[in-house]
Amino acid sequence: MNPILLFLGGIGGWEVLLILIALGIPILWLWALIDCLKSDFNNNNKLVWVILIILVPFLGAILYLAIGRSQKVSL
Repeated sequence: MNPILLFLGGIGGWEVLLILIALGIPILWLWALIDCLKSDFNNNNKLVWVILIILVPFLGAILYLAIGRSQKVSL
């Protein structure tokens, strides 16, 4: 048997994948929220993005990282 799986208590590949996803979603959400809060935007775009990221965590973070980062004001 694979030594890594033995170390993890004999869990299978699906369990490892679910653990990685469960850890990845909060990290993605936190990354998007911190990036948005540190950035400058025109008008009220920052407020809209923060509300979207907080109220719709996974989808809001994905949308911000795909669309919102391009709306930042470059200094």
